[in-house]
Amino acid sequence: FVLGLTKGVERPAIATCLPTLTGMAIMLDVGANVDCSAQHLAQFAIMGNEYGKHLFGKPNPRVGLLSIGEEDSKGNEVTKEAFKLLKASPLNFIGNVEGRDVYSGSADVVVCDGFIGNVALKISEGVADTIKKLLLKEISGSFFGRLAYPLIAKPLLNLKKKIDYAEFGGAPLLGVNGITVICHGRSSAKAIKNAIRLAKGLAESRVDALIQRDIEESLMQPKPTEDTPA
Repeated sequence: FVLGLTKGVERPAIATCLPTLTGMAIMLDVGANVDCSAQHLAQFAIMGNEYGKHLFGKPNPRVGLLSIGEEDSKGNEVTKEAFKLLKASPLNFIGNVEGRDVYSGSADVVVCDGFIGNVALKISEGVADTIKKLLLKEISGSFFGRLAYPLIAKPLLNLKKKIDYAEFGGAPLLGVNGITVICHGRSSAKAIKNAIRLAKGLAESRVDALIQRDIEESLMQPKPTEDTPA
């Protein structure tokens, strides 16, 4: 990277926003790193925590680790080791979250490796697009659907706004020296405008500097061992 990594950061992470039943959630990484260690996931959580503070205005965002079950013992070796690191950290770690719970709003920050995150994101985009097309097909394909459309048009527009990527603008690349926002290749003028607004807010809040501070503090903390309660 031209900017270089933030001091202490081993891997950067792309953080995207997802709509939930209670508002919004952050998921990271969604594509910067295919293979990750437990330490990488722990650092993603630290970076996502600072981004969550800025985005949601919450002093202590709820951080969850994406896994195949809520139990501490669920997941692969990397996930289980990351669980120990996060449980021993000062973060507001709520434990494992399953894929079905990502959109429930139970966690403000969802941590995963870039492979899982990107697959989950693309599946979500596909499901949303399919539901949209099926809904429009049902509405336009029947008399009662066309009759009811004027009554449901506004709620549908509100829903579209909540899931439209252009409303978020882009996804920040956290863990680099500076502010970087990644935009979709087919971004509209509206999306670019909102991406610039996001970058401006991150720069003004010095999120990059806060991430560096938190990462450096985490490196000074003792690591949990088998004999030390996590």
